[in-house]
Amino acid sequence: MTEPRTIYILGPAYPLRGGGMSSYNERLAREFNLMGYDARIITFSLQYPGFLFPGKTQMSTEPPPKDLNIRVLMNSINPINWIRVGTLLSREKPDMVVVRYWLPFMGPCLGTIIRKIRRNKHTRIICIADNIIPHEKRIGDTLFTKYFTRSIDGFITMSRKVLADLKAFAPSKPSRYVPHPLYDHFGDPISKQEARDRLGLGSQDRIILFFGFIRKYKGLDLLFRAMADDRIRSAGIRLMVAGEFYEQEQTYLDLVKELGISDLLILHTNFISDARVREYLCAADLVVQPYRQATQSGVTPLAYHFNKPMLVTRVGALPEMVPDGLVGLVSDPEPTAIADGILKFYELGESHFLPHIEAEKEKYTWSTMVRAIIQLAHDIQK
Repeated sequence: MTEPRTIYILGPAYPLRGGGMSSYNERLAREFNLMGYDARIITFSLQYPGFLFPGKTQMSTEPPPKDLNIRVLMNSINPINWIRVGTLLSREKPDMVVVRYWLPFMGPCLGTIIRKIRRNKHTRIICIADNIIPHEKRIGDTLFTKYFTRSIDGFITMSRKVLADLKAFAPSKPSRYVPHPLYDHFGDPISKQEARDRLGLGSQDRIILFFGFIRKYKGLDLLFRAMADDRIRSAGIRLMVAGEFYEQEQTYLDLVKELGISDLLILHTNFISDARVREYLCAADLVVQPYRQATQSGVTPLAYHFNKPMLVTRVGALPEMVPDGLVGLVSDPEPTAIADGILKFYELGESHFLPHIEAEKEKYTWSTMVRAIIQLAHDIQK
């Protein structure tokens, strides 16, 4: 195989609202370009129908990125669009397509587009699989995932669990595990004092952070129950929640009232723009990921970038990226264990973790991801 030069990335990006997927694809495109490739993004005019998008809006209000070539072409629910887009991209003959897969619902759309592209007998197709088995199961998941995976030449996964899950769908196709790179494009860290001043928080308060979209599998309710532990209240610890509800908000508010913890919470439950991400991360002492289940999480590399210790639950790949007692702490996904972990963090002190974070995060670079994708493309025989 000759060296691929033109690379199309298929997945969420601007003008879809920022978040883990869009931010990842845009950052990956920038790294390809920095390394001398010609990377372009193909994104969605419609990503989710209303029943799959419980947030307030799918579209960004921020200005477009001027340094990226992004085309808005794909419609996730229009089969005629899938055929047209696939035919168009096939004619353009990119050397490689990198397609994101995170939800079986996207299998018919992306699988059809990829099948059309493959007809040019030139383009190599690499999938970055965030999930193979979804967190929230629906009828048709297995069928849609089979349809999609059969169209792919090779796979990158960002957790060993997803790599293992993949074997049930594509046992003979080249695949490799490459850790999720750091989100390093939200600006440099600012001091905790400056971040708290911007958010109107007390400089001496003990503040832990739950960051990101609120969904059941992320276990915010477990964290609320941990906050109701008398030891947490006695220690003067407060929880800041920064992220939009993707579940029924009232269910969580009712739980807060039942537990009597409203005075321990700082709720910023609107969408957090890219420009303000670092304020929340830098203001916190500890980032808590109390997930019930997980593959990998984009919050982990975000915390690494801002040098924040983490408390994660013992699910999926989370413990792989957070060495227990060094970069952070690992607990069972239940309230008492989470409370124990929070208290242990404050016993050890933030300074205990910082040298280990600096050393560990050197593993998670974007250039490593790009080189892995290129090498996988070389390994595929056409």
